[in-house]
Amino acid sequence: MLITHDTRCALDTVVDLVNTAPEDATAPDGLQDVAQLADFVRNHEISDVGVLSEFDLSAVRKIRGRFTSVFAAPNPRAAAGVINDLVAAAGTTPRLTDHDGYDWHVHYFAPGASVADHLAADCGMALAFFVVAGEQERLRRCEAPDCRRAFVDLSRNRSRRYCDSRTCGNRLHVAAYRARRKEAAG
Repeated sequence: MLITHDTRCALDTVVDLVNTAPEDATAPDGLQDVAQLADFVRNHEISDVGVLSEFDLSAVRKIRGRFTSVFAAPNPRAAAGVINDLVAAAGTTPRLTDHDGYDWHVHYFAPGASVADHLAADCGMALAFFVVAGEQERLRRCEAPDCRRAFVDLSRNRSRRYCDSRTCGNRLHVAAYRARRKEAAG
């Protein structure tokens, strides 16, 4: 599957957005206030965003929940329904642009769109490409028992199981190794 630079950036953004949601009632929200939303926008180089407000924060949290449901969708039809709703509500307006030193690429949001509409349109379209390509199963959650972070499996053979092989994957492999050693020692 060919993934363009802007699609990859949108995928990284939607994964990071989904992963800001608290995993349970005791975990902190990764988007607690407008300042954290501004940091998210800056860190992901989201262009054409004006002054952010509490309204923007609330709207982004709402679409974050919708994106979360795409990662949990049991089948492509369910994922497509959520994505279609997100993209339609954002008032998608595809247009070519070459801003900030990037070559020509497509933005799916209208000029002056809110940050929530911007995310819904661009990230929604990036996820749509996966559904269209029959690759929805690549939108996954970490299989580590103590982690449910979202990720996109871009491995050739669709075998990635953990959000990060150096943390979750390595930790589980070490635990399994120690359990085998303990069992062998008897």
